[in-house]
Formats: sequence, C-alpha cells, structure tokens
Amino acid sequence: MRKALAMLAVAFGCILAFAGCNIITYSFSGTSIQPDVRTITLNEFEYKALKVNPTLSNSLSEAVRTRFRQMTRLEQVDMDGDLEISGEITGYDVRAQAVTANEVAAQNRLTVTVKVNFSNRKYPEDNFENKNFSAYADYDSTNSLDAVEQSLCTEIIDKLVEDIFNATVAQW
Repeated sequence: MRKALAMLAVAFGCILAFAGCNIITYSFSGTSIQPDVRTITLNEFEYKALKVNPTLSNSLSEAVRTRFRQMTRLEQVDMDGDLEISGEITGYDVRAQAVTANEVAAQNRLTVTVKVNFSNRKYPEDNFENKNFSAYADYDSTNSLDAVEQSLCTEIIDKLVEDIFNATVAQW
C-alpha cells in the first residue's frame, strides 16, 4: 500500500514538474500550441479553380475560423497574428468514379484542392508554404451536380478543415 502511494506521489510530482515547464500546451482538442502564441490571422481563401463555385471560398474560410475559435484559445486578429494561415482553392473537379458495363458513369466524384501557407512568427521552423490539401465526396450519377453540390461541399469542407487544423496546430 505504501509502495503504491509512493509511486502515485512520484508520478503526480513528475506531472506537476513537466506541467510547470510550459514547454508546450496540450489540450483535449489535440492541439500543441506554445504558451506564448496568443493570436492568429485567418485570411480569406482565394478562389482560383477553373470551375466556379461562388460560395466555396467564403464557406471554407468561415469553417476554418469556426474550428480555430471552438478548438483553440487563440484570439483571431485581422493582421500580424502570431500564427497566420492563407490559401487558395486551386481545384474543383468532377470526374467519373465508377463505370458500368455499358461504359456509363455510375458514380461521380467531386474533388476540391486547396493550397495552404502557414506562418508561425514565433516558431518559424513550423512554417510551410504551398502545401496541398485535397478532399472528395462521391455521388450517384443519376443526380445532377447542382442537386447534390451543397451537401457534397459541406462534407468536403469538413475534411479539409480537419486536415488544415491538424497540419497547423495539431502538428500531425
């Protein structure tokens, strides 16, 4: 019993000692943000894809802002944040995914590609430029893209935001 209590006390002491170092702040959201990083600038994602989706840029930008607001303690500022994310939507493509015996598409795939730049002004070793992220969603070819586009884009945006978040502050 004494040995178990002693081991527990040592383990607790080690946790307190490491927590007091403030090397990296971890949270339940999986982020690893240094304690002296307090602000983030999240720029609008520019739309540069050939096929036009007039709402995608704003929807993606707002989804990224929402994720950082909900999952981090960072204050969002218009310019010169400790962290800065910018990017552009470079691809918005529909391709046949599954072809039937009659050489007709049974499923189509909408793919969105985003190029992201990440700047960490306090820890520049974490920076990256022109990193591509891509996500897709499949839909039955009996539906027109117009009929399913909004729900597909919502699904794709969720995947892209998760990937961007993990690459920037979760460092996965």
